[in-house]
Amino acid sequence: MRYDDPALLPHDEVVAAVERCLSDPSCELDAARALVGAALYDEDAAFVERCCALVAARAEPGHPLLGLAGLCLGHTARRFGTLSGPSVALAESLAARAEADPSDVDGRALDGLEDIRGALARL
Repeated sequence: MRYDDPALLPHDEVVAAVERCLSDPSCELDAARALVGAALYDEDAAFVERCCALVAARAEPGHPLLGLAGLCLGHTARRFGTLSGPSVALAESLAARAEADPSDVDGRALDGLEDIRGALARL
């Protein structure tokens, strides 16, 4: 397995990739690259938070983007040193679901919550 650094894409392309994957999980790799690229490089933290909320609101249980959304919230908190209250609550919810049933939300949500707690504790 090899890590490829994802590119920063325009907002409309990120949203399109995520929405496509929500309808067709076979597009997961493109959506994951788009979402992670935004979380790592986009200067609009609120945009990344909205994308993660979109995933959480529309993804079926077990969808591969659910855990990734939690992880990306963690990346965003680390980068910006802050996260909105609703996004913190979302990350906590995704992590709780991952602990309760890893087939619902994968463990990346737990890593994201750990990143959030670490970033917010430094404030």
